[in-house]
Amino acid sequence: MTDYQNPDDLKSVPAFAALAPVEAKAFLAFNHAVERKDGLIPPKYRELISLAVALTTQCAYCLDVHTAAAASVGASREEVAEAAMIVAAVRAGGTLGHALLAQRLFERHHDKTL
Repeated sequence: MTDYQNPDDLKSVPAFAALAPVEAKAFLAFNHAVERKDGLIPPKYRELISLAVALTTQCAYCLDVHTAAAASVGASREEVAEAAMIVAAVRAGGTLGHALLAQRLFERHHDKTL
């Protein structure tokens, strides 16, 4: 195991939160609110959404936590794979969208240099 993104780091969250208690309390309250079981979106879908975001942000800690949570609320290996493929397609689409923006911005800046 490397020194980076070690699962044991999650054990230090309480000590870290104590360094900024006001902010940590607000963050944890928000986190608990979105993890609630009585929302219109069922827990399995909440975890698949969370996993999709973790894949997009490439947070290893979030991948660990939300993969385990997705499994615990009944998500299948196939659902996780399908969610990952959706993420890959949407992320690629986002790249294309930003490429179009880059082209437009290039033209704007290019026109200024002429």
